Amino acid sequence: MTDARPADAGSAGLRPRRGRPRDAEVDRRILAAARETVAAHGYAGLSIDAVAERAGVAKTTLYRRWPTKARLVADLVSRMQDEVTLTETGDVVADLTRLTAGIAGSLTAAGAPLVADLMAAMAHDPDFGDTMRGRWAQWRRAAVELLGRAVERGALSPGFDPEVVVDQLAGPLYYRLLFTGDPLTAEYAAHLVEAALRAHLRPKGPTSP
Repeated sequence: MTDARPADAGSAGLRPRRGRPRDAEVDRRILAAARETVAAHGYAGLSIDAVAERAGVAKTTLYRRWPTKARLVADLVSRMQDEVTLTETGDVVADLTRLTAGIAGSLTAAGAPLVADLMAAMAHDPDFGDTMRGRWAQWRRAAVELLGRAVERGALSPGFDPEVVVDQLAGPLYYRLLFTGDPLTAEYAAHLVEAALRAHLRPKGPTSP
């Protein structure tokens, strides 16, 4: 069994720091405070001062770790995504269903108001938008590669387009969350995967003449 989860990109692009290692407990308090603050006030209403005060740390401590609000929230969202693992077992339907249900659960936990606020911030804050799209691209690429390997081992038909199918699975989750308000259940995730893969699944093992 291979864990295909993308590497944590929380510190991507930052040079290694010298001196004492970062205090994991301080990081945890800051991220917890950021999560509470952005949930209460949205991305636009979040301030470094408020997060630092809620976490009980100096602003300089926070800025040393996350130099901008955009990076702080992007790292927070990335760590929330890390709670959803992409595990490759060789059963492409089960693997993709587990991933889709995990994303659905993560979106439900975040809630429509926060997700809508973050999407609006991506549209209006270029730094935040670029950072978030880069983080999401890692997950999308991992899912595409998982499906590509399923094609290579003959589990899916050669004409299968992994990129299109990944988009077909992600899009309806956001549509339900933000537009219809219908619940994002594990059953719905399974139906999405079944509909996306139905025409492309190949028979398992040799078939009888």
